Amino acid sequence: MHRLLLLFTLVAMPLLSHAIEEPKYEVIRKIDNVELRQYAPYVVAEVVLDATAEEAGNRAFPILAGYIFGKNKGEKKFAMTAPVTQSAAPVKLEMTAPVTQAAVPGGMQVQFVLPANVTLESAPEPVDPRVQLRLVPASQWAAIRYSGTWSQANYDEHLSKLKSILAAAGVSTQGQPVLARYNGPMTPWFMRRNEIWLALR
Repeated sequence: MHRLLLLFTLVAMPLLSHAIEEPKYEVIRKIDNVELRQYAPYVVAEVVLDATAEEAGNRAFPILAGYIFGKNKGEKKFAMTAPVTQSAAPVKLEMTAPVTQAAVPGGMQVQFVLPANVTLESAPEPVDPRVQLRLVPASQWAAIRYSGTWSQANYDEHLSKLKSILAAAGVSTQGQPVLARYNGPMTPWFMRRNEIWLALR
């Protein structure tokens, strides 16, 4: 029961709230409904799980929520932020086929963004060894925004659109796509803000 309550508390983000902090970025170019963004550095708490994309969110939420709700050395609590990001975990072996949300040989990496005033030096050490803290350096991403469910079909459709728009504009990317979720499952599907990010080369 406690685990379910914790999960519900985490995922029941406000539908549309300016109180939810996001990483700072500047839109440097717009191509159709795709934004090219310059992100400032930010700190994340992350966990890598041997799980499918469908399982990863539910399994990672209680682990990462524990950290931001005080399961750390110092018992410090953080305000909830958005988005929660999910991507295929980096793997060292050479891939011979594209990695999709459903096929992830190295498991899934799920991240919570910490508030902007938190640095890698000031962030308390996690109690759970599965939680790692990492500084995401300043970086540029292409992002497409869409609503609807978190189904594989919806993800694939918008990833394909993102890649097509970027290819037509001659914009090169690198690495694996990142799914960014800004709302919890209690938010009606038609009001959800979902994004897919691709790192610019």
